[in-house]
Amino acid sequence: MNQTFTFTDKAKRLCYLLMGIGFIGLIWGYVRDSNVPADMAGHYNHNRFWANMLVNSFFFMGISLAGTFFLALQYAAEAGWATTVKRVMEAVTCYLPVGLGLMVLMLVLGEFKAHNLYEWMNSDLFTKGTLDKPNPLFDEKVAHNHSYFKLPFFFARTLGYVLVWGAFQRLFRRRSLEVDLNGDANHIVHFKNVKSAAIFLVFFGFTSSTMSWDWLMSLDVRWASTMFGWYTFSGMWISSLITITLLTVWLKKNGYLEEVQESTIHDLGKWMFAVSFLWSYLYFMQFMLIWYTNVPEEVSYFYDRIHEFGYRWTVWPAFFVNFAFPMIMLMSRDAKRNYGFLVIVGCCIFLFHWLDVFNMVMPATVHAHWRLGITEVTLFLGFLGLFLYVVLNNLAKAPLMVKNHPFLEESKHLHI
Repeated sequence: MNQTFTFTDKAKRLCYLLMGIGFIGLIWGYVRDSNVPADMAGHYNHNRFWANMLVNSFFFMGISLAGTFFLALQYAAEAGWATTVKRVMEAVTCYLPVGLGLMVLMLVLGEFKAHNLYEWMNSDLFTKGTLDKPNPLFDEKVAHNHSYFKLPFFFARTLGYVLVWGAFQRLFRRRSLEVDLNGDANHIVHFKNVKSAAIFLVFFGFTSSTMSWDWLMSLDVRWASTMFGWYTFSGMWISSLITITLLTVWLKKNGYLEEVQESTIHDLGKWMFAVSFLWSYLYFMQFMLIWYTNVPEEVSYFYDRIHEFGYRWTVWPAFFVNFAFPMIMLMSRDAKRNYGFLVIVGCCIFLFHWLDVFNMVMPATVHAHWRLGITEVTLFLGFLGLFLYVVLNNLAKAPLMVKNHPFLEESKHLHI
């Protein structure tokens, strides 16, 4: 029975290779954008490179953030089924400090390097000017939200998200390891995590939406949707569930996690199936309500993506793959227990949810000046390598099976 994961040199070399490809792509993308001819650059200079950085920073940060949410959900619900994969969940959450750090860096560079991703960071949009010298850049719709977009308030909110989310993630991980090392008489430490999880879920329930407004929806500063926060959250959640499932299956196939039952894999498959439908429902309802009401300032989001800027070849596949693959391939009980099905469906949904984030960011930042080329592929691979390195490195720092957990025996003998 192998209780300790070994982060092998082969796995490390793969992560280094992916990160190396990403670094080459980073240099390539930055230099290429720097050499855009002056007559072609205009508002879009550097935007493709920085937009790709934002896509990958947010996507992989979102996986670890939703993983922290899912871990907290298990604590708050006092659920026993996932106890044997708890260390996998914790390892996924360990990328959160890195992911949040990269997001903050992106936002700071957005202000001080003026790469034009966030149009509202240009203060001229909020200034009317005088009667003699009116400001041609003034936009009344944007100025209406000036108090919300003031930079001190924006960065204060961002700092609040980062510090609180990071603190809870660290707290859950530290207490979990403490239970392993020192025991947990009467499960006192475990129930501290239960109480902390309830507090975190309340905070997360509000800030997961405001974060999506601040970091993604504000890219389309003249557009707003009350469903956007839930839609973004569901995308992060399904991406995190897929990551946890794929890691669990990979560990099982390599001789680890012997205590993980087929029923636990089945439950992970059910979560993938259910949250995929949640995301599909929210995506369709947001689209359908906007299409039905046909208000110009609301339809702009989808009109720009589908018609104006030519993203129909990424928007529609992202929806149909993320909706159809789970429905067709994960409907049956046997499919949810089939490692091959889970891996194929999981990898497809993972890639197309990255494409969904791509569809959120690119049309608002580069408009029609987009590609799925070298920069996009290499930066994705680089971030994937960094993510895997952090997760696998943390997976190797603690025993794969928790000790002294009140629901451990229940999880070991789970049968459905």
